[in-house]
Amino acid sequence: MNAVYCGPPPLPDHIWTSWNLDPALLVALAALTFVVRHRWAGLAAVAVMFVAFVSPLCALSSALFSARVVHHVLLVAVAAPLLALALQPRLPAAIAPAFATSAVVLWAWHHPMAYDLALSNIAVYWLMQVSLLGSAIWFWNAVFAARSAPVERVVFVVASFAQMGMLGAILTFAPAQLYAIHAFAPFDWGLTPLRDQQLGGLIMWVPAGVPYAIAAIGLARRSWARLEGQAT
Repeated sequence: MNAVYCGPPPLPDHIWTSWNLDPALLVALAALTFVVRHRWAGLAAVAVMFVAFVSPLCALSSALFSARVVHHVLLVAVAAPLLALALQPRLPAAIAPAFATSAVVLWAWHHPMAYDLALSNIAVYWLMQVSLLGSAIWFWNAVFAARSAPVERVVFVVASFAQMGMLGAILTFAPAQLYAIHAFAPFDWGLTPLRDQQLGGLIMWVPAGVPYAIAAIGLARRSWARLEGQAT
């Protein structure tokens, strides 16, 4: 089905009326809310996904690459770890395969041909969203469930942000605009397509590190508390 899932790129005057009220999406979010209703992390994840898919951010991401980057960061760096916490991982899992898979998925979907196809075809769009979120949940679940040394888990969290930051740096310093799907709409928002791409790269490169830093600090503090408990 060839169409933009979140609708055509909105103009600035219409952005706050551009909510995505897709019934199938709302039912899916309601079902997920019911499943995780007793877990604060799960409910927080649903709220993040509501912002990503229902709020005007969804429509804005049809217009601006930088908004799409925010959308992706919310999925892989905020909703995914929250859902992993809500699922309460118990069995240990190897982190390296999950890390490699999530990194490959992220980079693959930011290849210009794959990206433009996903934003112009609803079926491919949902393949993008499910694979990004699913691979990220696998990674965070492996991090939270691993029995390996705390230092190793923190290293993988830092490495996960580092590879995202590297992709962001490439997009920031690319000499030309890469995504045909965003060739015109940024002008309505006072940006050239290249500036919009550079802004998206900067978001992926710098602010996106905040959730990873919080996760790394949380893992370090939990491990420290466990060591203190064993010492006493």
